Amino acid sequence: MSRVGRAPITIPAGVKVAIEGEHIVAKGKLGELEHNLPVGITATLEGNTLNVARQDDSRTQKSLHGLSRTLVANMVTGVSEGYKKTLDIVGVGYRCEMKGKALQMQIGFSHRVLIVPPEGIALAVLTQTSFSVSGIDKQLVGEVAAKIRGVKPPEPFRGKGIKYSDEVVRRKAGKSAGK
Repeated sequence: MSRVGRAPITIPAGVKVAIEGEHIVAKGKLGELEHNLPVGITATLEGNTLNVARQDDSRTQKSLHGLSRTLVANMVTGVSEGYKKTLDIVGVGYRCEMKGKALQMQIGFSHRVLIVPPEGIALAVLTQTSFSVSGIDKQLVGEVAAKIRGVKPPEPFRGKGIKYSDEVVRRKAGKSAGK
């Protein structure tokens, strides 16, 4: 069996999980998420433990087993704790501020960049050069953070741009002076 797939998911207090055939709904203090399991993958709830099992040992079932278990575990964590990614803006004169629910950034272009978050995502400015993307859906939080980083990714010579807080930008030497 898959080592990831056979690990049980413990449901924390305050989270309700409902299984209706192959449809799973997780409700918690932060919101509600839904997921449809693929054909051949089943979930069973015993007390506060959720187990995901597969129908047979075919190659596709093995690959979907661990994936389905991880997606359901991410749903449970999302509705109970939520997810957050912090990004930094590096560069002289680069900064960000909130305009309503949108994030406005000044990052070296001739114009200011306005980022409007999708439904279920919250943007927050921590400092002038740091902001966070948070929400209950792990995939959506990562996707929005990657799109914002993609507006001006860090360049390797001076390190200017938008980077994740824990990201290390490998720096290049650049041109050296003549002999």
